[in-house]
Amino acid sequence: MNLFQFLAKAIAGATLALAAAAVMAQNAAVVNNKPISSKKVDEFVAALAAQGRPDSPELRAAVREELIARELFVQEAERRGLLRNAEVQRQVDTARQEILIRAMIRDYLKTSPITDADLKAEYDKVTKAQSDKEYRARHILVEKEETAKQIIADLKKGTKFEELAKQSKDTGSAANGGDLDWNVPGTFVKPFADAMAKLKKGEFTETPVQSQFGWHVIRLDDTREAKPPPMDQVKPQIQQELERRKIQELQKDLRSKAKIQ
Repeated sequence: MNLFQFLAKAIAGATLALAAAAVMAQNAAVVNNKPISSKKVDEFVAALAAQGRPDSPELRAAVREELIARELFVQEAERRGLLRNAEVQRQVDTARQEILIRAMIRDYLKTSPITDADLKAEYDKVTKAQSDKEYRARHILVEKEETAKQIIADLKKGTKFEELAKQSKDTGSAANGGDLDWNVPGTFVKPFADAMAKLKKGEFTETPVQSQFGWHVIRLDDTREAKPPPMDQVKPQIQQELERRKIQELQKDLRSKAKIQ
């Protein structure tokens, strides 16, 4: 081998080594000639970091091992021909569909976002529609109308409401003398809300009030002007609701344009 041949061989070897190093830099591992990219490890680690796991060499090593294990299982499943299995294919198709739907919704909301003006308008609409009063009431809930009538009779005789409330089926409020804390009428079922709204401070219902839960005896302790929660406090819920409506409208629009037989 002359000097020229030796140098050519050395250069070719060095080039191959550099190429192999570049490939390995791009890949975290190669499993039976199937590469697992370093980018995939980065994405996996980023997802775990978002859940509170600190990025570390130990975490990256564990992620690499997990991805290798997954790739081995996938390759074995393919070797066994499981992709041709009808149930496996159904699940793959379902997963594909769900991934595409989520991606489409994200893209749609990104290109047609809910604006701050939309949020403010909805907040104003909801708060305006709410009652201008909050009520602090107590109740006693029982199974039978006769029991409720007896409770009312006992109240008229001077027995304390808080004492009689111990027999209430609503164990949560029974422990607090029947107290339901401050609420707007819309919090309650309609028969309850209607009866409560007719009471004056300190009065109780003189006839039992029936709802799907049983029979109620209600006492109104106080009322006050309702104060809506600050917009910042309810903004996430409003955002979610407006996005839900937006997607619902998109679905209707797509259906109206589709040929469905």
